[in-house]
Amino acid sequence: MRGLRAGWCGHVIAVCALIGSAAWTAPCGAQPFPSRPITLVVPFAAGGPTDTLARILSERIAAELHATIVVENVAGASGSIAGARVARATPDGTTITIGHWGTHVLNGGILKLPYDVVADFEPVALVAMGTQLIVGRKSLEAGNLKELIAWLKANPGKATAGTAGAGTGAHVAGVFFKEKTGTDFQFVPYRGAGPAMIDLVAGQIDIMFDQASNSLPQYKNGAIKAFAVTSPTRLASAPDIPTVDEAGLPGLYISYWHGIWAPKNTPKEIVTKLNTAIVAALADPAVKQRFAELGQEIPPADQQSPAALGAFQKAETEKWWPVVKAADIKPE
Repeated sequence: MRGLRAGWCGHVIAVCALIGSAAWTAPCGAQPFPSRPITLVVPFAAGGPTDTLARILSERIAAELHATIVVENVAGASGSIAGARVARATPDGTTITIGHWGTHVLNGGILKLPYDVVADFEPVALVAMGTQLIVGRKSLEAGNLKELIAWLKANPGKATAGTAGAGTGAHVAGVFFKEKTGTDFQFVPYRGAGPAMIDLVAGQIDIMFDQASNSLPQYKNGAIKAFAVTSPTRLASAPDIPTVDEAGLPGLYISYWHGIWAPKNTPKEIVTKLNTAIVAALADPAVKQRFAELGQEIPPADQQSPAALGAFQKAETEKWWPVVKAADIKPE
């Protein structure tokens, strides 16, 4: 009887040990994502084009995930301060970033970074395809692109062009514009396109090679001039602005696309859940309308997957890195 009782007690202890072990490990593996607020890091100042897209998307993504999304602006060094932060973040889906052609392609070919723009991130979704506008202060005497080029040639080295920092898309586009037109002007770096646009509207700088999402509202309000769209087709939201081909500077095409990334080694199931929420947000008619008003096109559904963003980013890197290195574009 005593042996039976001892055996029974041993069995109970063993079962209790298993239960205790399960209770200890379950919280780590069983917590559904997201169980905490998600921080969406924007690598530029508030009010700029990337920030605007982030805030439009974050509200809808949060609703899909039944979670809180905090948009945090981490500006500086052409977006690389934010890039370094996200690359080092815990890969659990609670820290993600929105970036673009400049932050996740050009920076890797121009700046000395403490991270790899491709290898240190998990692609989540391609969210927008945009273009640039060549814009100027309202009081600029030039009325079209040819007149702008003539004015720049007549005033070499005197004009100022605002950028979101050295090596950003606005800077690279300006370098290409200089080479293609034989003009010369000064670059003025800001902590983002938003602050640069404030100074353009105020007449403190002369021109910008700016994302349409940042410039269109000011153009439509009559606060700035728009000389051309850097694409082969006109914008549906601003059909009166000519393309660079039509304006007399053929072939100066620049696509300013945006994507969302998570830190490297973020679990696949979390990336999938984030992607599903983003795809649903992009399908929302209200989001589509807001993007269209900003001159942004939403990629086709088959280009919204993590794999599609990864392949596109790789192709853009292979295309643009040789270009920026050949042009010897360096931080200023």
